[in-house]
Amino acid sequence: MEQLPALIDGFNRKVDYLRMSVTDRCDFRCVYCMAEDMQFLPRQQILSLEELYQVAERFVALGTRKIRLTGGEPLVRQGIVELCGRIAALPGLRELCLTSNGSQLSRLAQPLFDAGVTRLNISLDSLDPERFRALTRTGDLAQVIAGIDAARAAGFRRTKLNAVVLKGRNDDEIVDLVRFAIERELDITFIEEMPLGVISEHQRDESYCSSDEVRARLAEHFSLIESAESSQGPARYWRLAEAPTTRVGFISPHSHNFCATCNRVRLTVEGRLLLCLGNEHSADLKQVLREHPDDPARLESAIRDAMHLKPYRHHFEVGGEVQILRFMNMTGG
Repeated sequence: MEQLPALIDGFNRKVDYLRMSVTDRCDFRCVYCMAEDMQFLPRQQILSLEELYQVAERFVALGTRKIRLTGGEPLVRQGIVELCGRIAALPGLRELCLTSNGSQLSRLAQPLFDAGVTRLNISLDSLDPERFRALTRTGDLAQVIAGIDAARAAGFRRTKLNAVVLKGRNDDEIVDLVRFAIERELDITFIEEMPLGVISEHQRDESYCSSDEVRARLAEHFSLIESAESSQGPARYWRLAEAPTTRVGFISPHSHNFCATCNRVRLTVEGRLLLCLGNEHSADLKQVLREHPDDPARLESAIRDAMHLKPYRHHFEVGGEVQILRFMNMTGG
């Protein structure tokens, strides 16, 4: 594949990481991600698998080295394994990752590994079956744990658990979640809830639990060693002296803003290239794809032009009025 000049935004940050949402649909209804009664997009409004591949191909040609497929739940999209295989084969791509709720991994972990997916992130917010059901509204904890184990059996390594910490809901499980990760030789990242979409299930300012608070609680049980390691994403990692195979990460959009080193853009399921998770700056790539099919130069030009729209930072607030009305399932996790 022809190697084109890299993507550089207006603040001289190199953009080499693309997160692509392949569907807004999900078999869970997590309380921090979406409303209980969601309205999903009609099929004609979302990008086809071929259109998703064309975007991935152009980004890799423009220097993208890591692509993460997200949703919704990406594994409910028909044809996802075949799409993974095509993207994984793009010359120059170093990592094809996928974020999942784990519900379909018992069935699909091996096909995904064989297709060339290099790493998985799996959401796990609780180890209590009833609490897990309450947080996900529909999820089966045993099914997810079976999926986690299937991923390991398939050959995936450095699988990472993602846990959104909500005060009064699951913050008492922080240590247990780390011990679960240690037992299975997994990494784990604790995430501050992001204020995307209007929800009525809980008050975000009351449920907010900072990364500093999580780390302080862990320090009562483990010896934390700060690490300079990076997965090319926003997580900041710590090692555990008691368990060197496990990394503990923190994604802290509120308490420790990571915008200065942002190297990411997101493609929504409806083809908007979103330049910042916490802003609405975007470019309509679906229009380019459909008005100029099979014209990679047009698509490349639209991607390059969009880099000038990337803002320096987001301005998330714990309380107050929600500024970003789209739900996380529309953006891609």
